[in-house]
Amino acid sequence: MAVMHRPALLAGATGLVGRALAAQWPGPEPLHLLVRREAPASGPAQRVHVVDFAALPPLPRAEWAFCCLGTTIKAAGSEAAFRAVDHDAVLAFARAAVAAGVTRFGVVSALGADARSRNFYSRTKGEMESALPAIGFRQVVIARPSLLAGDRASLGQPARAGEALALAVARPLARLIPKAWRPIDAATVARALVRGVAAAAPGVTVLDSAALQDLGH
Repeated sequence: MAVMHRPALLAGATGLVGRALAAQWPGPEPLHLLVRREAPASGPAQRVHVVDFAALPPLPRAEWAFCCLGTTIKAAGSEAAFRAVDHDAVLAFARAAVAAGVTRFGVVSALGADARSRNFYSRTKGEMESALPAIGFRQVVIARPSLLAGDRASLGQPARAGEALALAVARPLARLIPKAWRPIDAATVARALVRGVAAAAPGVTVLDSAALQDLGH
């Protein structure tokens, strides 16, 4: 699928999906990387901006925005700290993106996101998703990947023992696991998110992990 790129914003460029999305961006239109600490650009069309997501400045003008922000409760240290990233920072970025002229917004959520869930992680993701339509985008694309596969060590991220074990068990059985549940490579999610934002109809489009596998292939 040919993708017509536009000036874009990317929050979360130092994570698995964000790094993959930045690496795939061909230009020549600029991709503005919003990061919490200094990080190198991965292409000549990229501009790095160190920001505080709790107090975002006016953002560069853009037409598209991608949000790959995310952490875990363990890494964040508490449920409140997790929510500050996966809910509050995502929505703060979304509001700042609208003010910068963005009309198409793509966000990485998670399998099982549900605002009515009893699980705190899934409920937080679901509440974030539920808040997006009212912010003012013409198009919103929500990616709900299953277990992400990628090289976390190269990002300087701590190993996730449970994730590593799940991947080790699931990979040999991948063809037997329904596509919506099998592990998915972060690069596939990134490719699918960009293609989804380029092709989505007005309104909200939700891409489950099976759709991400197909679109990002």
